Amino acid sequence: MFRKVAFNLSAVLLAAAILLVSVFKAASIYYNFSPMGNTLAKATEEINIDYPLPYPGRILPDHPLWPLKALRDKLWLGLTVSPTRKAELALLFADKRLVSSQILFERGKPEIAFSTLSKGEKYLEEALILDVQNRAKGLDTREFLERYVNSALKHREVINEILMVAPEDARPEIIRIENYSKGAYKSSRDALNSLGIPPPENPFNGD
Repeated sequence: MFRKVAFNLSAVLLAAAILLVSVFKAASIYYNFSPMGNTLAKATEEINIDYPLPYPGRILPDHPLWPLKALRDKLWLGLTVSPTRKAELALLFADKRLVSSQILFERGKPEIAFSTLSKGEKYLEEALILDVQNRAKGLDTREFLERYVNSALKHREVINEILMVAPEDARPEIIRIENYSKGAYKSSRDALNSLGIPPPENPFNGD
């Protein structure tokens, strides 16, 4: 009897997982870029933002199990009660997707790499929105803001590196996506200034 119940429960859970993966894949946006073109010549000197990016894990967005991992992230963020932890998680997911995107561009998979980059920058934006809400509640987020502003600059650094290997027809879209990190830096810089904390300088031609 117990074995039968356990077997039925396992079957239901497996079916639910398959359904969730199917829904997740159906909701995904796909892009179509031409093969890699010639790399761009670097117009500026090397920029290296002092911000360590996290290891993205072995399951990247081109892995069959990625939809489950992405779903886990959404549930993790949605079920987190602590408002400060929510902002930290959104930033972590943004950083991991940035690294994953760069790896996928280098592997010659620009469509899924761009989709990953786009979703990562939206997590970067979400982290800032959560921080604004936390400050409005009177929470002290100075430590988070100092980390966030450096993350925003690191995102720009990596996106510029991605532009060196991305297909030519993908570059305008990547430049458009870069506006997320530009806005993230400006907003967090202004927030730090309002708190009397000097933010790091922007090395990207002041924009």
